[in-house]
Amino acid sequence: DNVYYEMVISVFMLLFGVNFNVYYFMLIRRFSAAFRSEEVKWYFGIAFTATMAISVSTLVRGVYSTFAEAFRYSFFQTASIMTTTGYATADFAALWPTFSKIILVLLMFIGACAGSTGGGLKVSRIIILVKTAIREVRRTIKPNSVYLVRCDGEAVEHRVVINVCGYFVVYMILTALSTIVVSFDGMSTTTSFTGVIACFNNIGPGLGDVGPLGSYSGFSILSKIVLSFDMLLGRLEIFPLLIALAPSAWKNK
Repeated sequence: DNVYYEMVISVFMLLFGVNFNVYYFMLIRRFSAAFRSEEVKWYFGIAFTATMAISVSTLVRGVYSTFAEAFRYSFFQTASIMTTTGYATADFAALWPTFSKIILVLLMFIGACAGSTGGGLKVSRIIILVKTAIREVRRTIKPNSVYLVRCDGEAVEHRVVINVCGYFVVYMILTALSTIVVSFDGMSTTTSFTGVIACFNNIGPGLGDVGPLGSYSGFSILSKIVLSFDMLLGRLEIFPLLIALAPSAWKNK
């Protein structure tokens, strides 16, 4: 029974990481628009690939005795991390091999779909970043060719591409600065880095001392303030909070 409920909860977590616009299209019976969503395809594709990779890795390393058991724990943890739900049914920080933990860290960055309640960079931004990178490689090979970034079969406006790239740069700068500040506490690199990532993306557990069986109590007051600020930045998607804190935004124009 516990296995059944765990699988059901995993499915529901994944479903609520989907862009809510997809559910709206389904409610108004525009099923073609709902199933055409490229972001949703990437979202479930990433979840399935990560689950299978972690399942095989943990099974080969002898963490679990059967593939069914490995799949069960891998599926739950993948769904929890991607949807930033924060639950854990396994001590992945201590028991899982490095390969599996790296995949989890990547999932922390990716997060759920845009238009959902999940955190992270969001799958839609990942799609645009990947396609932009591919476009630039193609431009390098064939400078005179014209390549467009397309999502759902439509060209993405250049302004949107610039905004996504700008968001990613700011995101990485804030992540780096936060990690540097937190590192003064003298904890391991894994604990400091994944602690920042877990807070910035509203994940919950990280790796090392902040794993599923650990806590953030060992951090200093300064680090806790930084991590709290990171949680707010991640939840509000950075720019609204930065604008609110900018003195220029308080002046009457």
